[in-house]
Amino acid sequence: MSQRNLKYLNTNRIVYRRLPLTDKPTQETDVYMYYENGTHECYELFRSSAKITTYKSLKWHLLVLWYLNPQLDQDQFMRLAEVIAHKPNGFISFAIHSDLLRKIVYEVSMLDLDAPPKNKLRKVIFKPFTRVSKEDKLRIVGTLIGRGSKVCADDIYEVMIDLNDMGKKITISRIAGLLNCSSRTIHRNMCTQLKREKELLNKQI
Repeated sequence: MSQRNLKYLNTNRIVYRRLPLTDKPTQETDVYMYYENGTHECYELFRSSAKITTYKSLKWHLLVLWYLNPQLDQDQFMRLAEVIAHKPNGFISFAIHSDLLRKIVYEVSMLDLDAPPKNKLRKVIFKPFTRVSKEDKLRIVGTLIGRGSKVCADDIYEVMIDLNDMGKKITISRIAGLLNCSSRTIHRNMCTQLKREKELLNKQI
């Protein structure tokens, strides 16, 4: 898997990660914040090595970048979109025609940003620059999410992303083991979109 090139984003101080602003963690340590009921306020683009695989996902990523960087004008946003959509930069897995990209950028720039972009529910958020191995992070996530709470689709997705980031194949039994639940529970909570995402992530390994 080609490495993602974040130089443009970092050099131009593009914000692509933001911790929750108003939601308060149920439990907090020096390493992580745990939200028993989850939070939608955490934006961590490009936190894993998984690439953007669909136009819909590309549009969502651009929307979040537009939302997190209100200082950008239209030209600057278009340049940022071109960097993200340039396949050799390692953000996306497919090539996109420039006309289609301009259309997506225009649609995103016309959206109302008073309300935050829809975001997946997160229950465990690791603090920046914590020195914890990927294996330990996955173990912590599994312990916290699986400790008697009801497993939902967002929990499954979070574990899937972490497994992919570790270069491990995503399997139902592996997810169930980490979340301390039955394979039947995972099957019951895996929608078609999650199943498709599982296949795409496994192909990227």
